[in-house]
Amino acid sequence: MWRNIMNNKKREKVFVLISPKNRTVYNFRGELIREIIQKGYKVYATGPNLIDIERIHKLGACFIEIPNNKNGINIFSDLKYFFCLLKLFFKLKPEITLGYTVKPVIYASIAARIAGVKSVNAMITGAGYLFIAKTNKAKLLKKIVFILYSLGLKCARNIIFQNADDKKEFIVNKLVSENKCYLINGSGVNMTKFSPTDYPKKISFFMLSRIMHSKGVKEYLEAARIVKRQYQEVKFMLLGAIESIQDSIPQEFIKEYITDGTIEYYGETSDVKSYYSKCSIFVLPSYREGTPRTVLEAMSMKRPIITTDVPGCRETVIDGKTGFLIPHKDANTLADKMIFFIENKEQIPIMGEAAFGYCKEKFDVRIVNKQILSILLNQQNED
Repeated sequence: MWRNIMNNKKREKVFVLISPKNRTVYNFRGELIREIIQKGYKVYATGPNLIDIERIHKLGACFIEIPNNKNGINIFSDLKYFFCLLKLFFKLKPEITLGYTVKPVIYASIAARIAGVKSVNAMITGAGYLFIAKTNKAKLLKKIVFILYSLGLKCARNIIFQNADDKKEFIVNKLVSENKCYLINGSGVNMTKFSPTDYPKKISFFMLSRIMHSKGVKEYLEAARIVKRQYQEVKFMLLGAIESIQDSIPQEFIKEYITDGTIEYYGETSDVKSYYSKCSIFVLPSYREGTPRTVLEAMSMKRPIITTDVPGCRETVIDGKTGFLIPHKDANTLADKMIFFIENKEQIPIMGEAAFGYCKEKFDVRIVNKQILSILLNQQNED
């Protein structure tokens, strides 16, 4: 009887994942959740609404709605979010918490520390727009966010970074203590789900991201227009949500490139794999990332990559072997690399194969999850 009681107690160890958006739970953390459940934990995931919660339940996790506006700073809504998290942690008494993106990292870390959680963990999935923006408003927000980051990360036991540049910047700005920091290879990619497919007969380029300036969407559109002047038959695809937030590109701007036939535009979808299958080369001219999941998915499907030589992106490409690294905000160089693939078609499968091998070696989700679990669970076992 006592053995059964102890086993039941072990099965009720609680892990809470604090997420800014439901889609990121099942898209980016699904395999991690399954592995944590296999370790004997009951997993709870928080999110801002009830969209797609059945997909979270299918992972074996419980879902708890905690409304949160992930964009901007509103003291009243942020305090409400913080107190909801605090109440949740006191109720569930988790052994481990893990928050990712700005507000879950800051407010969940503070709340978990107050609630007495032993293993408080934060994942920096990218330094974000504020770290590269130059407007006065952005500079002011950056100062506020730095103060909040400093408070939140002091409460965390472990801080996980997805690239070395972000880790260095947080340390240099004295937002974290170096002895708390760990480096992993992004979120990883399920290479079974994103398996290689045949290349399309016509050369096509594909970009998948939110429609924002800092993602390099304007450079992609401009480069596509340059290439189209010389190679009309080449196809350019763009997929992603147009949002009404700071840094977003308005729909009217995108419409001009759709109308003149430069690009084929698609909104958000849950079936991104089919779009990778339709492309020959994947493009992400971003200004800064954590580690872009879209690039990893494309690599897993044997697509060569053109991306920028900036934090987060540069780690995903071996320049000249698995694709190309280009300067950010440089549509002309982007167009040149696109033309290289058009004029050297035989390089597409060669670089695609190399990209697949690099992904398997470094970014397979099983490798990345092993890194994460060694940080989260080994630390817990030491208590």
